[in-house]
Amino acid sequence: MALLEVKNLALSFAGLHVIKALDFTVEEGSIASLIGPNGAGKTSVFNCLTGFYRPTAGNVVFNEKSVVRKKPHKITRQGMARTFQNLRLFKSMTVLENVMSGMHCRSSAGPIGAILRTQSQQREEASINSFCETCLDFVGLLEAKNRIASNLAYGDQRRVEWARALATQPKLLLLDEPAAGLNHVEKQQLIDLIKRIRNQLGITILLIEHDMGLVMKVSEKITVIDHGQKIAHGNAEEIQNNPKVIEAYLGKDEDELE
Repeated sequence: MALLEVKNLALSFAGLHVIKALDFTVEEGSIASLIGPNGAGKTSVFNCLTGFYRPTAGNVVFNEKSVVRKKPHKITRQGMARTFQNLRLFKSMTVLENVMSGMHCRSSAGPIGAILRTQSQQREEASINSFCETCLDFVGLLEAKNRIASNLAYGDQRRVEWARALATQPKLLLLDEPAAGLNHVEKQQLIDLIKRIRNQLGITILLIEHDMGLVMKVSEKITVIDHGQKIAHGNAEEIQNNPKVIEAYLGKDEDELE
């Protein structure tokens, strides 16, 4: 069953066609990737999926409901979370506070409850605290929960961002270049984490990534776009051997995929 369906998606800015009649699906419970050369329109696709951009045409159906024209926070509440190419942490806040900010879309206590510290508000806050600690434990950062986010190493700051995304309790997690800036060991840990998120938490994953080794190791289905258009869709072996992909993105050196 398709959890995400992108149908005839198009996006233009001042006459420039960024995405053109794009179609692809992401099956529930799968790990999928969206790849392509720089400037292919990958992040623009993510921005359309999550409500940051309004498509010029087409539809995005998530969990059997259209999310086109919905605001980002409503799409997050519906169950679609994302990370970004560049870190977007609250760097002066603690690690735990950063992760707790991800649960804002799930909280029900209003400003009056927060000011008066009602029993229901205190129970909800304790529940949020506990769940966010669980998210930090899952990504291996529970011991750092009281540290200021900006004091962590870059790789650990990435983990904070992933924990915050998990705190939104997503059905679908969009990872925008999650391996950017990571060393070899951290990339191997990322591969393990992506698989655990799907296998243990049952969360479907769609990622954008330039590290082809990582993409080929984790992805069950891969969609390739070039100049905003889909040029291929298939498993790792099919993508590696697709002439259009080799020409447009991977180049002639297939050793890069080893």
